[in-house]
Amino acid sequence: MDIDALLAPHPRIRMGHLPTPLEPAANLGAKLGLELWIKRDDCTGIALGGNKVRQLEFYLGKARVAGATQILITGAVQSNFTRTCTAMAARLGLGCHVQMEDRVRGTGALYRANGNVLMNRLAGAVLHNCPAGEDEDGADARLSEIAGDLRKAGEVPFVVPLAASAPPTGALGYVAAAREVDAARFDHIFVASGSALTHCGLLTGLRLAGVQTSVTGICVRRDARLQTARVDRRLSDLADLLAVDRPVVQADVLLDDSVLAPGYGQLNPAVAQAIRLTAQYEGLFLDPVYTGKVMAGLIARAPRLQGQRVLFWHTGGQPALFAYGDAFA
Repeated sequence: MDIDALLAPHPRIRMGHLPTPLEPAANLGAKLGLELWIKRDDCTGIALGGNKVRQLEFYLGKARVAGATQILITGAVQSNFTRTCTAMAARLGLGCHVQMEDRVRGTGALYRANGNVLMNRLAGAVLHNCPAGEDEDGADARLSEIAGDLRKAGEVPFVVPLAASAPPTGALGYVAAAREVDAARFDHIFVASGSALTHCGLLTGLRLAGVQTSVTGICVRRDARLQTARVDRRLSDLADLLAVDRPVVQADVLLDDSVLAPGYGQLNPAVAQAIRLTAQYEGLFLDPVYTGKVMAGLIARAPRLQGQRVLFWHTGGQPALFAYGDAFA
């Protein structure tokens, strides 16, 4: 299927350094007994990179068509999405309002001041606090209130939505990304599954291209039961957005929540060990929220993947690592 033709109706601002590298991780792979490769989406080039660059190219494309002067976005305090949005908005000469949700309990001063928060401040974002952390529709509604105030001040606001009730525009970035690797070379792909837009976009792009490689989404926010329902919904929404019959069947939806506990943004021993191993064997850094959990999930499954060619999709997020410095001291 012609993916370019499917994406053509959707406005896009091309800002990422794409395609990103595909690199072997021979040292760690040898330790795990498999042929390990890494798709380096931490190298997308904006504000220390990450998967959100691909997603925001499409959101900001819509914002430009709308004539926006201010971008509004919500996320956890250490959100990679908000940090990337702030930087991309700055490059486009747009203001940015970031709403920080309290999703992670028991954090200290370092968590609220370093990492992505520091980068948001440096890039000039206006920061707003949101005490709720698990109410996506409520967080988007609060952004709409801020947008109303900005309109009264003569601005043209554009809201980047979080809730699953909004169209999965960001997933388009990963429909496109699926073409950057010869996925048929791999036996298995591992990727984070949180908002599910990266996961669903990648899976949809692969299936549209006729590639049947297995993709496991490692749960980083919800358990597998809840995340399965979200992924299923977002896959259907994405097919509607692309105006195609859904190419992904239910059997394609593979989710693993074995390294999720104690919850979103919280370390556990397996994740801490995965971060250390990847740094020590490959000189490559992961974050505690997303990629550390994906690697931990991959490592846990390694005994069942012996001798296979496995792709770890590195979605970035390293700035958040600095907010967890106390945990690694």
